[in-house]
Order: sequence, then C-alpha cells, then structure tokens
Amino acid sequence: MWIFSKSGVGGPKRVKSGNAILSSYGTTIFEVMSRLAQEHDAVNLGQGFPDGNGPPDVVAAATDYLEHGLNQYPSMMGMPVLREAVAHNNKRFYGLDVEWRTEVMVTSGATEALAACLFGLIEPGDEVVLIEPLYDSYLPIVQRAGGVAKLVRLEPPDWALPVQALADAFSDRTKLILLNTPMNPCAKIFRRDELEIIAGLLQKHDALAVCDEVYEHLIFDGLPHVPLMTLPAMRDRCVRIGSAGKTFSLTGWKVGYITAPSHLLTPIARAHQFLTFTTPPNLQAAVAYGLAKDDSYFNNLAGDLQYLRDYLGDGLRDLGFEVLPCDGTYFITTDFRPLGFNGDDVEFCRHITTEAGVAAVPVSAFYQSGEVKYFARFCFCKEEASLSKALDRLRAHFRS
Repeated sequence: MWIFSKSGVGGPKRVKSGNAILSSYGTTIFEVMSRLAQEHDAVNLGQGFPDGNGPPDVVAAATDYLEHGLNQYPSMMGMPVLREAVAHNNKRFYGLDVEWRTEVMVTSGATEALAACLFGLIEPGDEVVLIEPLYDSYLPIVQRAGGVAKLVRLEPPDWALPVQALADAFSDRTKLILLNTPMNPCAKIFRRDELEIIAGLLQKHDALAVCDEVYEHLIFDGLPHVPLMTLPAMRDRCVRIGSAGKTFSLTGWKVGYITAPSHLLTPIARAHQFLTFTTPPNLQAAVAYGLAKDDSYFNNLAGDLQYLRDYLGDGLRDLGFEVLPCDGTYFITTDFRPLGFNGDDVEFCRHITTEAGVAAVPVSAFYQSGEVKYFARFCFCKEEASLSKALDRLRAHFRS
C-alpha cells in the first residue's frame, strides 16, 4: 500500500504504508464504543467483559504458580497439565476421545487460535464460508491469509439458517467454514439439525470446519451445546476452539485452546509458533486447575448469567425495546425502533452513550452491508448493580 506525502521539491512524494488489507479496516467497534463510554462516564454494556475478577480460587492458583512454579518458556504447544485438562473435558462434556500430545494446543486467547487456524489451513485463493453477523476478526484474517470469503447471512429477529444460500456458498473450491456457536453477536445456538446440514455440505465438498465455541458453557434454558466435531464423520474435519476467558470470566488472561486431529493441528501449530509462540505458564496452570472444577461450577455459571439475561431483558422490554431471543453468550440483541428513535443503529448507540450514559454496540458492525441497521447489542455479563444503573439511566432518558 502506498500513500502520498508533501514534499518540498518536485511535488508529492510516494512513501510506503501499511498492509493494504489490514489498513483498510478501522478500529474495532468494541474499542470505539469502550473509548466513547470512558469519555462520557457511561455504563459500558458494549464490550463483552464481565464485572469482577473471576473465581478467587482460579486467580489464587495463578498467583501460587507465579511464586512457586517455573516462569520460563513452556512448550509452544502448551503445558502438558493444561493440554491434558482440555482433552479430559472433551471427553467429560462431549464424549470425545482426544490425544492431548498430538491433538491439543494452547494459544494466547481464542482470537490468536483463530488466526493460527486460518493462516495454517488457508491457501491463497481458497474459499471460506462465513456466516454473518460476524465476530469482527474473522473476515480480516481470512482475507490476509489469502482466502476468498463467501458470506451467508442470518437476519433478525429469528436468525434462521438460510439452507439454500448456505448450500450455494459451497463449491469444490471451498476449503472450510468458520462456524461460531453459541454465536457472537446474535446469541444463536446451532441445533443438531442445522449442524447435520453443515456436516453434509462438508462431506459433499471435502471441506473442513473451524469451530469457534468459546461460549460453550454459557448456554441457557437447559439447551445443549453440540460440537460439530461430535457428529458422524466430522471428527477428522473439525477444529474446535475454546476460551478460558469466557469459561472463567477472566477475559484479560487471553488463554485459548485448540482441539483438532493431528493432521490439521500440525499446520496450525506451525502458524502459531510465529504468532505468539507461547502463553504465560502461571495462567496455563491456573486454567488447568479451573477446568477440573466439578459440574456445579459450570452449571452455576450459566445459571447466574441466565438470571442477568432475564433481568436486563425484562428491563429493556419495560422501556419499549423489542428484545430478541438469547440462547447463550453474554449478549442481548434489541430492536430500538419501537422507541421512536429517528436514526440507524450507529447513531442510536452513540446517542445513548453520550446522552443517556449507557454504551451498546450497533449490530450493523457485524455485517458487511445491507439493511440490518436498527438493532443494538447489550452485554449482560455484569453485576446486577451495573445493569440496574444502566436501566435507570435509560429510563430517565427515554421517559424524560
């Protein structure tokens, strides 16, 4: 990429600039809204990070290892204790038999895991099926890896999977689909029948799946999480990504993990070694400790969040928002048109941040184009007091 700068002699001077693909994207919407929230002392229900400091015993395990463990480079694949814990939990929760030495790798967060997967698996010109609304890192990484994105759109209010459009997106040039379930930002969970459709397309076109499942334990109303990897004939076609940040409400730790058959993990690991190489050993040890918690921890985590989902959702409905279904994750999507606001979602989210003191994220930020522009996403993984404060501010603003 080139830019032109002023020159004292001979007119404009051409100088080198940044990578054309990555430079074409602005600052992530999460950072934009969080900065705006800070400027206006707003309650930040935009970016998906919890209040609080995570489970005290998991934090204590990290502190203990920091003081008494070995704080030098661990293996680039991750510490054996964590890789074993990830393999064990694949069996514990989903019945998957996983060989930790050859099929599990630790990463510096799930976003790095995604980058390693996409850089490791995509050849320039490969087609990659992406389902909108998209988590914002997907498309830039696919394009930087040389992939050609084939977009399939889910739309509010029901987020139904358009089966024919999905089938049309696949071809003999398809390398993989990037599947996010539970889905950020729209809180959709892909049901078994939908996963079976995807599995059939993968087999038909001899394609792979990279499965972003970071919200696997944050599912509500008794619904199950079904990894695509568990379906017939999918074990050798799927890569599964998990996140300690989501499972333990410690988003700043940036500890992720990949489960994949060895023939796929090998090229992924070769990309990973040149991205972050490794992850702090005390955090890895603490996450291994956390993954050994009994079932009550995981059940209570989802139950507590379900209460907060209902608390915020009921409050927003009372204010006049239409609240869309939320089966999992940290996020509620709302249609704000019943409030009578005369503008799109970008204008609405900026308005409530600056004028009401509550930050949300415009859902249009997760689409490349189109008419999905009257929906705002609110994060409910906060303390009840924070949600109450946000609702009070919105109530005072819209009823004034």
